Amino acid sequence: MFDHLLFPTDGSSGADRVLDHVVDIATTHDATLHLLYVSPDDPKRRPQAGDAEHFLSDAVARAEGSGLDTVDEIRHGEPYEEIVAYANDTDVDLVVMPTHGRTGLSRLVLGSTTERVVRGSTVPVLTVSPDADGGLSYPYERLLSPTDGSTCATTAHRLGSELAVETDADLHVLSVVDVATLAADVRGPQLIDALEENADRFVEEADAIATEIGVGSVTSAVEHGVSISGEIRAYVEDHDIDLVVIGTHGRSGFDRFMLGSVAEKLLRRSPVPVLTVRERDEA
Repeated sequence: MFDHLLFPTDGSSGADRVLDHVVDIATTHDATLHLLYVSPDDPKRRPQAGDAEHFLSDAVARAEGSGLDTVDEIRHGEPYEEIVAYANDTDVDLVVMPTHGRTGLSRLVLGSTTERVVRGSTVPVLTVSPDADGGLSYPYERLLSPTDGSTCATTAHRLGSELAVETDADLHVLSVVDVATLAADVRGPQLIDALEENADRFVEEADAIATEIGVGSVTSAVEHGVSISGEIRAYVEDHDIDLVVIGTHGRSGFDRFMLGSVAEKLLRRSPVPVLTVRERDEA
């Protein structure tokens, strides 16, 4: 399902550690690995002469040493713009980005580059922390698909279901009832009942989609909490989830994520990799 992977690298130690994980993903899917280095226009942020070529040649050697076909390129400009342009203009199926880097890909999830790539890329983006608890391994064994019943959540859930089938992984479906929004409403009990009914319906619909796609093991849950992203993270830790798959809105509102800021908070705080899937524009 992933035939072409894109990995932007800046030669940092974080990117270096994540590269091994990217190679594992590409090897599992027999994919071509695209390696991209972006040299910023700002002279203060540019690498020293020869660094870009060195970083790319090292990454290419490691990937090809595992038997992968590679494509490498150096571009010049604003890193997130060039990464998005490459992802949107080529036939890559997945962008993988580390959550820590140095100049050029610095700040990343805790800053602007990865968030902008996630918002602008029309292909799925996998964000991976090089400091992930317990290390990184692929294929992922347990996937989590949070849903609020929206189109973008369903788009992500379908991809998560396909990935679960491809890698023989267990799939968990979760919908969270946000009780914090009801605290000041006298209709609280009635509204909670309505929200619970909606949540039950969302997970039932997601379960049906996963079953139709062919997922062998589906676990559904409805949780209550004052923080949706917090409940998702708690579920990840309680059930040893390896990957969260979550949807983002299309161009008409790509400055906002599914369920408001939930996806953004997960990108910043998730203890495991997060796969963000863009809602298709035609949807």
